[in-house]
Amino acid sequence: MHFPGKFVDQLVMDQLDRLSLSFLVDDMVIRPGGVAGNIAFALGVLQQAPILVGAVGADFGEYRARLEAHGVDCSAVLVCDDVNTARFVCTTDDDMRQIASFYTGAMARSRDISLAPLVERGVDLVLIGADDPDAMLRHTDEARELGIPFAADPSQQLARMEGPEIRRLVEGARYLLSNDYEWELLLQKTGWTEQDVASRVDIRVTTHGENGVEIHGAETLKIGVVPETGKVDPTGVGDAFRAGFLAAVSGGLSLEHSAQLGSLIAVQVLETDGPQEWTWDRATAVTRLRDAYGPDAAAAIEPVLPA
Repeated sequence: MHFPGKFVDQLVMDQLDRLSLSFLVDDMVIRPGGVAGNIAFALGVLQQAPILVGAVGADFGEYRARLEAHGVDCSAVLVCDDVNTARFVCTTDDDMRQIASFYTGAMARSRDISLAPLVERGVDLVLIGADDPDAMLRHTDEARELGIPFAADPSQQLARMEGPEIRRLVEGARYLLSNDYEWELLLQKTGWTEQDVASRVDIRVTTHGENGVEIHGAETLKIGVVPETGKVDPTGVGDAFRAGFLAAVSGGLSLEHSAQLGSLIAVQVLETDGPQEWTWDRATAVTRLRDAYGPDAAAAIEPVLPA
């Protein structure tokens, strides 16, 4: 939904303990989404053959067909006929700030899914994103036990989880993915320093919105954004970055070039109403990469781009 104003203008700072607000919105659309769905969709568009793992309700049929049509393998999805699929209800204001609620639904059943069957399918990385907290912990533990490299991406669930749980999610990760606010929250809740995290993960990727992304590994990299043609809806921008980044990494690109492709996919979502409504055009992608990062970067990234 869209609120034609600014949330900040509705806040009375000395009355926050009595907060009670209702926003009259001027638009509402229902879109396919969800962290796993958004990332898997973008990876499918980039021809990475992702396997979606999660729990859904009896209402998943139309969404499944859409994902599969875009190259997503949904065979590992658990269908629960007695509940609905999780729902994210989000209101965005004119400053692109968001207030949202999340209905768990079938997501609570994700804790019943085992990753062990994926070993036989040759999975080279598991991204453990925001999900049922118990499922996130189980899948992280399983990935470590099975020897499958994993990316820790707790995002929205950092607000719900406490330090010991967050530490358990992060320890041993190939990648730690977050935005700048989530990074600070992670440090606060775990009590870790930046050096503590560096000793526990291989590569930390922290996005900073319009200020680009920082990557901390063997060296520290700062990568700028692809300039947007307009801001339409920020929902799913972080998911899109992850998909582009991981697709490039899978294609053997450097971390710098991987972040550049991630930034391109992210800006396409920012410019689109809905996290999965963007379309792929190779020629346009190459042009935008060249304009943002130069001809050498575009030439390096081009081989992993689908036709």
